[in-house]
Amino acid sequence: MDRRGFLGGALAGATALGLDACSAGRRARRLAVPGAHLPGSRPFPHAPVGTDMIPEIEHIVVLMLENHSFDNILGMLGRGDGFSLDGDGHPTATNPYGNQTLHAFHMPTPCQLVNEPSNSWDAAHLAFDGGTCQGFANHSSGPVAMGYYDATDLPFTYGLARTFPINDRYFSSVMAQTFPNRRFLISGTALGIVEDSLPSAVPRRGVIFQELSKHGISWRDYHAQLPTLATYFPLAQDRSLRPNLVPVDQFFTDARDGTLPSFSLVDPNFDEDSEENPQDIQYGEVFLAQVVDALLASPSWEKILFIWNYDEHGGYFDHVPPPAAVPPDDVPPDITVPPNQPGGYDRYGFRVPMGVVSPYAKPEYVSHVVSDHTSILKLVETKWNLPALTRRDASASDLLDMIDLKGPPAFLDPPTLPRPADPRARAQCTTTGPGTIPPPSALSA
Repeated sequence: MDRRGFLGGALAGATALGLDACSAGRRARRLAVPGAHLPGSRPFPHAPVGTDMIPEIEHIVVLMLENHSFDNILGMLGRGDGFSLDGDGHPTATNPYGNQTLHAFHMPTPCQLVNEPSNSWDAAHLAFDGGTCQGFANHSSGPVAMGYYDATDLPFTYGLARTFPINDRYFSSVMAQTFPNRRFLISGTALGIVEDSLPSAVPRRGVIFQELSKHGISWRDYHAQLPTLATYFPLAQDRSLRPNLVPVDQFFTDARDGTLPSFSLVDPNFDEDSEENPQDIQYGEVFLAQVVDALLASPSWEKILFIWNYDEHGGYFDHVPPPAAVPPDDVPPDITVPPNQPGGYDRYGFRVPMGVVSPYAKPEYVSHVVSDHTSILKLVETKWNLPALTRRDASASDLLDMIDLKGPPAFLDPPTLPRPADPRARAQCTTTGPGTIPPPSALSA
């Protein structure tokens, strides 16, 4: 079945440990014990499980969009490790294409192709090309892989990334499709899958939602079609978890009323506003802006930390080769070599855009700390001192370098951000399509 076919006590504990509410979060990183990288290990072994170690933040909210690399979305941002530019302001990145050289090019419209680029296991490993990142156009995704967007296409996204912190070493968790990466987000492992499939097995240590429920920490998976929890289909049918799977419209009500749970995962409409091809990417930006606007206007804004990212690169070019990663467990990817490309869960996937929005966010900060989707797990585990689910999240960074809990919050008064573009004014993808790809000007001998 594929995706479209499926369609107070904690603070008392801190006080008992000598950590008052004001200092617990500020001391969290210093008190964490380094080297505890095993499943079941806790960030603070001497504190009870469930202790709130970062009381300054009461609500962690995550929105994961779909299928774009860092260079494809933020390569022209001018902050972080994006494209290198020539004297005329054009990217210098290239890939071989046939017997020609294909230069990175601005996408002619906000529309995307239907069948390209490819985000499959084999396509991603061919694009990686042994670490050269020179296999995108010829061997895996076709010429559209070298296309990119900029602030004229995504004014809100660029405004967000120029105001709040981003991470230019945030990688997807595995060189594979959506479901494996969303599994890493909630469980720290893909448990064998490399494509969008729904086998019945579930991780031995479960998913982060179960750990939150076990310790009385509220959560919701807001969704339009497919909740991320359903990447483990049996868990989406679990009667104890299903009440937390709610329509995405409820997110906007909860944000407005100040009733957000402690942890929220917001899932977009995967057919309309997730930015997956062949969608017009501007519809996804409108959804991102709606979520951010709801949080900035929420009576809970002073206690919110919002993370926006993408699940994987979608087949689009990125110039930074994914580095080695900690294997999450002893379950290998379900591949046969040949015909599949060799590889394992011991390497990250390509970089994806990622940013943090919070009153405590560091203005205009760029993090260079290697991170992936399991860093979100590590952040949740650090806040509530929860045991790690796998070796990967036990070893992950916690994203706390992107916020500052020591001084006055820099964004206590929410900033004014650019408005997203109106997709109806730019393109009608069903009639105009994405334009000529690649444009002749992008090719040279």
